[in-house]
Amino acid sequence: MSGSYFQRDRGRHPQALTPSYKTSILRSPRQALLSLPTSHSEETGPVFGHDILGPLDNDLIRNFAKDGAEAIGQRIVVYGRVLDEAGRPVRGALLEFWQANAGGRYRHKRESYLAALDPNFGGCGRAITDDEGRYSFRTVKPGAYPWPNGVNDWRPAHIHFSVFGHAFAQRLITQMYFEGDPMIWQCPIVRTIPDPAAVEQLVAALDRQATIPMDSLAYKFDIVLRGRRSTMFENRMEGN
Repeated sequence: MSGSYFQRDRGRHPQALTPSYKTSILRSPRQALLSLPTSHSEETGPVFGHDILGPLDNDLIRNFAKDGAEAIGQRIVVYGRVLDEAGRPVRGALLEFWQANAGGRYRHKRESYLAALDPNFGGCGRAITDDEGRYSFRTVKPGAYPWPNGVNDWRPAHIHFSVFGHAFAQRLITQMYFEGDPMIWQCPIVRTIPDPAAVEQLVAALDRQATIPMDSLAYKFDIVLRGRRSTMFENRMEGN
């Protein structure tokens, strides 16, 4: 990648120790951080195969359903672009996404929430960005759910994103929230982010112009990989 290096704005990032987010008490470092360069082999391999995606991988409404059924819930399309710090498209990036169902429950053996599972919703999918950095997928809008952080803490509706480059060491993880949800600003995890503008960058905008008539609403979510105003990535607080 050519061009100038854009220094990361460290003031946008959460402190490692934020007691209102209970698990940070145990997970935050006790010693000074070390920055270790990646090796050539980590940066170049192993690689994922672009031909491993199936025709329904970006359709969470149908990719887990049986006998022609479809997932239950408010149908939505999520779309956007993956960009670098200069606004240039990032082509060929593998995006993986996972989420709770419309009732707020994950399909996970350790899930403790009592909401019902949808037998036709697996909750995960993937897509590859095109030459303009564009991606899209269909899904149902996830529900909020309680979590054992405080007495009455709930996670706002959200979708998890994993962005791979061309090697598995090149991975960034973030979350997307939904415009107009008042629970975003009440979430202990979100409230660890000191810059409101950084939070807003995690909120997908409702786009009525991109809806599928009589079928699905649409939300736009762009991901910026580097630079002072890059998207918040929970696994790379030190920069990317």
